[in-house]
This record gives sequence, C-alpha cells and structure tokens, in this order.
Amino acid sequence: MPQHEPAAKPIPYDPAFEILEEDEAETAQAIVDQMRKILEITANDYGHSVRSVHAKSHGLLRGELEVYGNLPEAYAQGIFREGARYDAVLRFSTNPGDILDDSISVPRGLALKIIGVEGERLEGSEGANTQDFVMINGPAFSAPTAKAFLSSLKLLAATTDTPQVLKKVASAALRGAETLVEAAGGESPTLLSLGGHPNTHPLGDTFHTQVPLLYGPYMAKLSVAPVSANLLDHSGEKVTTRGRPDALREELNDHFAGGGGEWELRVQLLTDPETMPLEDSSVVWPEEKSPHVAVARLRVAPQDAWNEARSKAVDDAMAFSPWHGITEHRPLGSVMRVRKPAYEMSGEFRARFNRCPIHEPASAADTGLPD
Repeated sequence: MPQHEPAAKPIPYDPAFEILEEDEAETAQAIVDQMRKILEITANDYGHSVRSVHAKSHGLLRGELEVYGNLPEAYAQGIFREGARYDAVLRFSTNPGDILDDSISVPRGLALKIIGVEGERLEGSEGANTQDFVMINGPAFSAPTAKAFLSSLKLLAATTDTPQVLKKVASAALRGAETLVEAAGGESPTLLSLGGHPNTHPLGDTFHTQVPLLYGPYMAKLSVAPVSANLLDHSGEKVTTRGRPDALREELNDHFAGGGGEWELRVQLLTDPETMPLEDSSVVWPEEKSPHVAVARLRVAPQDAWNEARSKAVDDAMAFSPWHGITEHRPLGSVMRVRKPAYEMSGEFRARFNRCPIHEPASAADTGLPD
C-alpha cells in the first residue's frame, strides 16, 4: 500500500495542550450519575442490564487487523508498527441507552477491540493485551466540552423511559427537520442524536473517534472507512424499517451470511493547534491541514453477524472503552477524561446486575465468537 509523508509536520504532544475545565471533577461525577440513572431505569424495565449508551448492538463480528508496511515514521506508532497483525472484535451499535425499534433513527457506533497488543498499559487496563477504539459515524463529537456533553446527556437520561410510540413520531419529525437543516448546508448534532439521523445502512458509513488520542509522541484522530466494493455498495443505501424493529441486525446478517468486508483504519495527525483544537471536540479537523492516511486493513470474513450467543459473548461479557489500551494511545481532552469513570461504572454495574463477569479476551479463541 503506497504511503506518503504528512502534508505538514505533526506536532509532538505537550501537556500544555490539555487544559482542565472548571469544575471538571464535578462534571465527571455528574456524568457518572446520569449514566447510572439510565442503567437503573433500563435494568428495571428489562430485568437485564444493558449499556448506558450504545445499548443495542446490530453486528458482533470477529476480524483481523493488518498494519501496512512502509509507513512513514509519524504513522508507524503505537500498535501500528510495520507489518503487525492482530485479531479484532467489532461491535456495531446505535447510541441510545435503551433498546429501540430501528425506525427510531439515531447515530451509529463502531467499537473496535484489537487483541494481542503489547506495550505499557493505561491505568485501569493493566494485565490485558487489548486496545479499544470507540467510534461514531460522524467526524466530530456532538458537544464541544465536557459540560456541554453533560447537558446533552441529561436530555437523553430524561427521555430514556419515554414510550417508543412517541419516540417513533418524534424521530420521523426530527428526520424531516434535519433534512431541511442539511439542505441549507448545515447539520444539527442535537437533531441527529435525538432521532433525526438518516436511516441508512451502517456498513456504508465511515466511523471516527471524533475526539483525539495520543499517537505515539503525536496527537491524532482515527477513522475506519469501508473500502471493499461490497461495503461501498451500501453507502447512502436506505434501510426499510417499517414492520422491522431489528432491521439493522437483519441487514448485517444478510450481508455477512454471503460475504465479508474490508475497511481501512486511517489516521489524521494534529498539525495545527489553531484549526485542530484538542479541547473542543466539536471541531472537524480540516483535511487540507492533515489528510486521513491509511495505516491498516481491517478484514471480516463471512459469518453470523448477530445472534443470542454472540450477544452474550460481546454485549454481556465484554466492555469497550478508549481507556482500555496502551499509554501510546491515551485519550486526550476533557470529553475523554470525564468519560473514564463513567465507562468504569457502567461495566461494573452490568457485571454485578447480570452476574456475568466482564473480561478482556486474551486471544481470538477467548472472544467466544466462532471463526
């Protein structure tokens, strides 16, 4: 795979780039409290604990990540050492903390767990050999700061127990409103997150970390983009959800029953702190300053995409967090910092309520997912 040097020299990380928000510790605790509220509501409703965000999975897949050779030094960092090869678990989801019919259309997520990683571990993930990347199908986070994220989370928590029939009506109206906003050249993260997301096929989407992380001595955002023709065919494809509450699961099962798929993992290095701010997660980093550069190929073979056994193995027995990993990929910025205790609380709550220990797989065989 031909590679090229960065368009501009990447800037080495300096602690001065990270600036604590006022009352950041209090904000982090408030986020924990809101996520626990969602967990308690849904556990009471279902008799089973699901995630406080991204509760509903649509595809649970086993794959392989192969790092390209001949990478420039700036891109051959962390787990992306030249020629490295890892097993991987992919979890496709949608963002609410309750299990909704797919006619309520919301942003899609991709959580990626890389297995067999070596390196100094982040606090809280000692003893594991995994690296997680948690992504959404949009280039920037819905809130600029931790406090703004808390405000949006309070809204999600307040609507967790709203009857689905009302959410379906609201989603249809919000999709119409978002279409008007986009026709005027804009986009509303609030409308998208509350049900106004276009009801398109998730396998045609590009997923982004949205918020930055260390990339060896540098700073970067990562993305996963479809590259095989059978995935690109789904780009912009509308999914019919009428009478199909689990339409996205059905679509992913249909796809992977007859074919696999390939994605590229791409890196966008921070080269200009003015236009690529570390502490404003809502800013899309400009491609002309630093393009996304492919560093690895993610491959998934044909397999069952979703069934109850896979859900027990991944939804119940695994947790995904950007804080599961090595220090060379430490999450950066206030939004990442305040989410760390919330991820930890969510995993502990689910494990305790479901009486199902959560573990980090040490190998592909340890995932509970068949070949």
